[in-house]
Amino acid sequence: MTKQVTHHERTVMLLDFTTLPAFLLASAVVVLTPGVDAFLLLRTSLRSGRRQGMLALAGIHTASFVQVAAVISGLGALVTRNPGVLSVLKWVGAAYLVYLAGTILRGLWLARRETSRDDFETPPADNANPYLRGLLTSITNPKMLLFSLAFLPQFVGGSARPVMQLMMLGVVFLVTAAVWEVTIVLTASRIASKLRHPRVSQSLDMVSAAAFLTISVGLVAG
Repeated sequence: MTKQVTHHERTVMLLDFTTLPAFLLASAVVVLTPGVDAFLLLRTSLRSGRRQGMLALAGIHTASFVQVAAVISGLGALVTRNPGVLSVLKWVGAAYLVYLAGTILRGLWLARRETSRDDFETPPADNANPYLRGLLTSITNPKMLLFSLAFLPQFVGGSARPVMQLMMLGVVFLVTAAVWEVTIVLTASRIASKLRHPRVSQSLDMVSAAAFLTISVGLVAG
């Protein structure tokens, strides 16, 4: 009888589900905080529609999966212990965000120069690959890597298999983020036709460019 209880206790603690409520709450706060991914999805969906927005989302989550997997496998800790590698990641990420902001501002300048305000009914098409843009935007941002290193281990709890616990937490976080970001894509693409007035489109571009520039500064200053 004693052996059965001991075996049962070990089975129960293989994964510690008692940490999930607090983890879900913390994840919701992190996911709902606006960041570069949210701005990218919002702008892509409003300008190019649901399909392009979903492709950008797929790129973002491909990068997020790679980063979470790196943390769980131990590669994340190895990277963050090397200041040179982390510094390069930060500057590459910041440079790419500046490039995105510059692309947006250049598009605004060309649209204003070549098209009168009365004739401008829809924003010019964005020919960039949305999946690749989402992937590069997220993979060059080391904050997800640092966040995973600092955040996930706090909720291992009493699990007898920390790696399995981290895998579960990583999946839960990515699913939580995906639910919110799919909501952004579907909502933005649904109301896109109502927001294609020139001033609305230009205001969105200005806000997106400012957000990308601000986040890039925070990336290298942090």
